[in-house]
Amino acid sequence: MKLRPFAVIGVMVLMFSNMAKADEGMWMINAIDAALEKKMQERGLELSANEIYNADAPGASVADAVVSLDFGCTGSMISDQGLLITNHHCAYGDVHALSTPEHNYLEDGFWAFRSDEEIHIKGKSVYFLKKVLDVTEEVLRMQEEMALEGKPMGMRKLSFVMEKKYKEETGMETWLASMWKGKKYYMALYEVYTDIRLVAAPPVSAAAFGGDIDNWEWPQHKCDFALYRIYTAPDGSPAEYSEQNIPMKPERKLTISLDGYQDGDYTMIIGYPGRTNRYSSSFEVDFETSVELPVSNRIRTAQMEIIKEWMDRDPDIRLKYADYFFTLSNMQENFCGLEDCVKRFGVVGKKAAIEQDMQKWNSTLEGLKTKYKAITDIERNTLYYRETMIRGSRLNQIMMRAHNQRNKDATGEKMLAKYAELDLRVEKDLTLYAIREYVANMDAEFMGPWQKEMIAKFNGDSQALAEYLWDNSIFTSEEGIARLGKREVPYEDIAADPLCRFTQEVRAANLNRIKTETEGTPDILDLKKEYTHALYDLKAEMGEPQYPDANSTMRITYGAVGGFEPYDGVLCDWKTTPAGILEKYSPADYDFTLNDRQYLLYRKGDWGRWGFGPDGNMMYVNFLTDNDITGGNSGSPVLNSRGELIGLAFDGNKESLASDVWYTPGYNMCVCVDIRFILWTLDRYAGMTRIIDEIGL
Repeated sequence: MKLRPFAVIGVMVLMFSNMAKADEGMWMINAIDAALEKKMQERGLELSANEIYNADAPGASVADAVVSLDFGCTGSMISDQGLLITNHHCAYGDVHALSTPEHNYLEDGFWAFRSDEEIHIKGKSVYFLKKVLDVTEEVLRMQEEMALEGKPMGMRKLSFVMEKKYKEETGMETWLASMWKGKKYYMALYEVYTDIRLVAAPPVSAAAFGGDIDNWEWPQHKCDFALYRIYTAPDGSPAEYSEQNIPMKPERKLTISLDGYQDGDYTMIIGYPGRTNRYSSSFEVDFETSVELPVSNRIRTAQMEIIKEWMDRDPDIRLKYADYFFTLSNMQENFCGLEDCVKRFGVVGKKAAIEQDMQKWNSTLEGLKTKYKAITDIERNTLYYRETMIRGSRLNQIMMRAHNQRNKDATGEKMLAKYAELDLRVEKDLTLYAIREYVANMDAEFMGPWQKEMIAKFNGDSQALAEYLWDNSIFTSEEGIARLGKREVPYEDIAADPLCRFTQEVRAANLNRIKTETEGTPDILDLKKEYTHALYDLKAEMGEPQYPDANSTMRITYGAVGGFEPYDGVLCDWKTTPAGILEKYSPADYDFTLNDRQYLLYRKGDWGRWGFGPDGNMMYVNFLTDNDITGGNSGSPVLNSRGELIGLAFDGNKESLASDVWYTPGYNMCVCVDIRFILWTLDRYAGMTRIIDEIGL
């Protein structure tokens, strides 16, 4: 593809210079060059680049203490006995899985006062990055050789071959990452530990104070942390769970600072941000926010309202659905915010301005415009199908497995275990809502013949149809469920079951095939790749430093402590205190309630050695920085200019939710929990003195 008519460069210079002023960037940890090091030091960094990341000197750099938790969250080592700190919402699923009505660790907190009370978490892994290798030339050479042989290599096959090779050579776990959609390739080498045990997690009344209402908002007052411990074989090597294992001795742990911070102080965050799409075109962003998100956001919001109503009504339902609702809520807040902020900050127009002159010489843009327009109809129908017939209820997942003849565990004890996680009253309301939405919004041409027949039979009365399907299904009756659990229902009866038949008649593969045929060649993925390469090459031509989109590889971002002016003109401070918790406290509101001990301790205001100010009479709860983060950074250490731990990143503000596709200077903020509030909670609230002693404070 041809590049760089100079008319484009002026617009691009403006775009990237604005980015530089805002210190945008999730920079690859191995790519801290002299220019970036200098810029960070100008902002206040007191370390050298080698003190942040140095693959050739194990334990010599801060990054050696930062880990990935299954590439979903970030954690960091804070003791020489394998103690790992991350966010409570990263541990939420583990705490929920351990909880029962008799021992509800979500509500009461989990505190291992002795080492033998620490609980092993099955299936959890912690990844330590050891080295990052630039393998671009090797990958491109391999792709070229295979293409000459008529055997083109997709990313999946490429990853398999390369990762296998480097794993055999190094003995480490490997992960090939593509940057800028194939412009660069990097191989990350990891040491992986799997004996991970839960040590501490505060109750949700502390960790998630404010609940969904305060999620993605500011101010917040959450003590969002949890502690795990990594265990190893007696010789210190990674090992599967065993009672003979010993606490890990990490090569590096973070130093905790009790000195605090002030407005304008330098901060940096090291972590594993999950995904951004900032090289997306205006057409892609417009399609996502005008076609896709309005559908999924509306339906998921209604689903959440149904679940929450039942959770507020029954504590047992709250426990059953807490983890599912938590995950759904967090994603939904994010997607709704993305839709709103893209419109609010005019992101499509800003991207279009960059592309305006490019359209004169680059056919990719016109191709993207044409393709997105062509698939609008099929994509909208696919979304309605996916949001109703696939993920409209958790019962749908059970029926989907049962309808799959190749699934040997479709019925039996595993199915009963899935039912044990559900409440059929909730599932009925979700299912009836899903069927009504499907009938009202799915175009008839994409429906199945039996679906259309049933809709006609009930004269389009979707409520009556939904009630009939539910009332006549073996999947919704006690007798039917018992028979399914005993494997007494033949597949023919499963396939003929009215509810199962209605939800399973249309298949995702058929809708995807129609979409593929509508796109034609080249498809949208090919054009997106060309577009990304064009932007990359243009910026390289200009000599501008650039970072790739986030993809769960280790990154560093730097910024400063400080606040922002919200869109409505209300001025908020950059930090919060326990006084705000007491102001929000409402014993009748689940999201803003406190247990008696919390309430009394917050009222007393005795912060002891963890406080500051005259006689230790002050405490910060949360604070803001302008570090550039995204999902996956949860639990990331917030470090001061000396690389010392001052807090944990746990959230963003609603004004930053366009950051998946566009960075907005002055509005993208990171919400952090103060490490001193965490330590006070461990010490004064929970009485975990053994942990305080272990940390060495």
